Amino acid sequence: MECIFCKIAKKEIPAHVVYEDGEVIGILDIHPRTPGHTVVIPKEHVFSVSEASPETVAAVFGGVRTVVSLLDKKLNPAGFTVGINHGEVAGQEIPHLHVHVMPRWKDDGGGCIQSIVNNQKESVDEIKKKISS
Repeated sequence: MECIFCKIAKKEIPAHVVYEDGEVIGILDIHPRTPGHTVVIPKEHVFSVSEASPETVAAVFGGVRTVVSLLDKKLNPAGFTVGINHGEVAGQEIPHLHVHVMPRWKDDGGGCIQSIVNNQKESVDEIKKKISS
């Protein structure tokens, strides 16, 4: 079964497209957390940023940059939260790489990315050793 993002990219099902080029598409999230909450997806099916080719990652983040500029110009937010939910435990609901672009306003009730989780138990030095070994 083909994923919903692949179907959207192929125009098999409708979506609120705000940006599109040859490699990516930016669509308004159907369950928006902020006005203008947009999801940027590669047209090619790939599960995650770690599985995507460098070219696909570059295309996706080029699309993110363009979407941020567009939303900034049209909606005039005070800032943006940009993020990827990588894997089910992190909240990835659709198994297709997608980057959330969420316009932010002062006193909108949201938090920063660092507020999502707080379970650091080891020292930074211990983590560095694990990564480096």
